[in-house]
Amino acid sequence: MNYFEYGNDRIDTLEMAASITSIIVGVGILTLPRLIAETTQSSDGWISIAVAGFILIGLGWVLAKYCGLLHVKGFYAFNAKLITAPAAALVTIAISIYFMLYAAYEVRAIANISKQYLFERTPVEYIALAFLLVVAYGVAGSREGIIRLNLLFLPLVIVIALAVLIFSIGIINVHDLKPFMVTDWKGLAAGTKQCIFSMIGFEAILFYSTMMKKPKALPKAVAIGLVIPVLFYLTIYIICIGVFTQPALKEIMYPAVELAKEAQIPGEFFERFESVFFTIWVMTIFNTTCMAFDVSIHALDSVLPKVGRMKWLFIICPVIYLICMQPQNALQFSKFSEIISYTGITVGILIPILLYAYALIRGERESS
Repeated sequence: MNYFEYGNDRIDTLEMAASITSIIVGVGILTLPRLIAETTQSSDGWISIAVAGFILIGLGWVLAKYCGLLHVKGFYAFNAKLITAPAAALVTIAISIYFMLYAAYEVRAIANISKQYLFERTPVEYIALAFLLVVAYGVAGSREGIIRLNLLFLPLVIVIALAVLIFSIGIINVHDLKPFMVTDWKGLAAGTKQCIFSMIGFEAILFYSTMMKKPKALPKAVAIGLVIPVLFYLTIYIICIGVFTQPALKEIMYPAVELAKEAQIPGEFFERFESVFFTIWVMTIFNTTCMAFDVSIHALDSVLPKVGRMKWLFIICPVIYLICMQPQNALQFSKFSEIISYTGITVGILIPILLYAYALIRGERESS
């Protein structure tokens, strides 16, 4: 398959920041208000979101510094010399499997939500297959194209999200935000865990950092890319509490979509604004899935380059589809999400941080 080759295969700080935001702001932002409301009281969930944001920005900064060591060689090649090739291959394959699961989760989630709001009579299996084939077509192109697509779609997504928030201000009942500070530390900790689970995915920088024009600007890009989702999550959560109340929010499957349905648009220009909101949001979920799919392919291709990128795509694509069809109900899908989150924190964050610490002990220094 022939595809367009970009004359400039380097990406700048803004493109990396947009990519980090895009991979985080996918399905998670549609469901997080409900998950936070289940573990916290009143409007105290904002504390959990803020704490999770600080933790993730710190972890992201450490991963970004680690990526400074990888810039010349790449993840597998660098770690092959650091901890031997077999061990590096094992870690790289584990990360590939994690992003494979991540992509499968996004595909199934978009299929479930699309069936509920857009295609009521279409089986989930067909929706998931159609979406996955479009994603596979996108991944078959250049990696630079995926990154630049994030910068193209993200402003539109942000504008639509801001429109939903602004049009919802008029229906907020501020009394529903009270009382304050009534959740115990266990509830806040549980909410923080849910926030962290919803905002992982930025580990993709382990494989995109080699494309940076200025590797030393990566920590800044990561910080910007993480701050934007945290601010969005905070704002959407507080507005959802003010509109639906905390007890009701626990029962709403996709609060962000329902918020778009409740938004009061002057002049009633859109009768079903949630359809517009969700259709635009599909762009972000498409980008998220493309990046997860691409990282999975790139990781395997770095370990076994003789197979070739396109062959890996055709091998992984049906695997992702089979995985995404395994959960049979909402409970199993929730468990599937939890497994992916724990896997991502382990192989995508904790292990690379340990490798970074070992590299510093060995005297490795960031490349210029």
